[in-house]
Amino acid sequence: MQMYGLIQKKKRGKKLEREEIRFMIDGYTKGEIPDYQMAAMMMAICFRGMDAEETLQLALAMRDSGDVLDLSRIAGVKVDKHSTGGVGDKTSLVLAPLVASLGIPVAKMSGRGLGHTGGTIDKLECFPGFSTSLTEEQFLANVERVGIALMGQTADLAPADKKLYALRDVTATVDNISLIASSIMSKKLAAGADAIVLDVKVGDGAFMKREEDAFALAREMVAIGKSAGKRMAAVVTDMDQPLGNAVGNSLEVKEAILALNGNGPKDLMEVVYALGAQMVLAAGAASTEEEADQMLQKAISGGDALKKMVEFVEAQGGDKKYVYEPQALPLAQIRLGVVNTEEGYVSRIKAEEVGLASLALGGGRTTKESAIDLSVGVLLQKKRGDFVKPGDTLAVIYANDMEKAKAAYGKLVCAYEVKKEAPKDVPMIKGILSDQAP
Repeated sequence: MQMYGLIQKKKRGKKLEREEIRFMIDGYTKGEIPDYQMAAMMMAICFRGMDAEETLQLALAMRDSGDVLDLSRIAGVKVDKHSTGGVGDKTSLVLAPLVASLGIPVAKMSGRGLGHTGGTIDKLECFPGFSTSLTEEQFLANVERVGIALMGQTADLAPADKKLYALRDVTATVDNISLIASSIMSKKLAAGADAIVLDVKVGDGAFMKREEDAFALAREMVAIGKSAGKRMAAVVTDMDQPLGNAVGNSLEVKEAILALNGNGPKDLMEVVYALGAQMVLAAGAASTEEEADQMLQKAISGGDALKKMVEFVEAQGGDKKYVYEPQALPLAQIRLGVVNTEEGYVSRIKAEEVGLASLALGGGRTTKESAIDLSVGVLLQKKRGDFVKPGDTLAVIYANDMEKAKAAYGKLVCAYEVKKEAPKDVPMIKGILSDQAP
């Protein structure tokens, strides 16, 4: 078997067999297949596509290129959640302790952010001392003892995907649904959970801009997971404006703690409850979405979710006082309000522009080596549908550098659109794909 022949085969639109995909992934992981040949294959796939079986076999081959966590010693159905990413997406910070507080084991692998804000790991490091550098044994022990653990992706977890994604990123071969789906699911399958719930974002601030693409991606990932023996669900959610009011690491952690106290923004909580219900159903802890929703709401109103957050932070070395006193989290000293100039209704907030404003402040990474300023960000004062008058503050910028604050100001002014007529309501939940809600 030769890589040259496989490239020719896919270039002609033919199907790659399981053994051929395994040969390709194993050879590339070991360095036996050079970048230029794999780049040619990725471009051929982008032009010719892959069917469902090819996509599944690619995900499984990348999963098996490294370690696969064994969570079988932990009792119960272990659940995990993944988001395709968006602006102000602090959902995992609320969802993980909330679901764990119901006695459902949450075993989650997360990465650092590359873009406008940090990832879940970066945000959790707002708690002094918090560490996600856990050994496999520590990870398993924490899930057994506390019911929740979160660790960073190790070098031995789906190494083929790490290598392949870096290549796709510089060869314009990222935007293929089969490649995206197999990349995400290879890591999720390697992380070992029994049930996986996916938050697939769609809109201006998401990777998928069109609903049909978001649903296509959701279907591909659910199909991969089910074929691999996992309980799967995907919720397609709106990302045409930032989720919640906070964009930036410490600001988002504060908002997540508010949510666990029962004071979360309506749009954020709608997404949290929709995803949480699917996690509860997948774990077999409820038989209907309504029952699951009631359980989740009770866990917040009764304080169990916040208590679990305290246990989670403490178990991973973090200072739990910041859960009780989120106002003590670091916030940048320069505060600059973005002032409205027109009367009317906020008809649109371009999520991507808000994300770029956060990036301009230093709240995100342009490269994997970039340092993040956890204290900067943007706090939205007005959201889509709000009535505003000239002089009203649309958003507040938190910065440590006035030049960066001015750059962010320009992006936020462009992000807001105000019109005379109120906009139509946009549903946060576009659809759900699961065994419970086909």
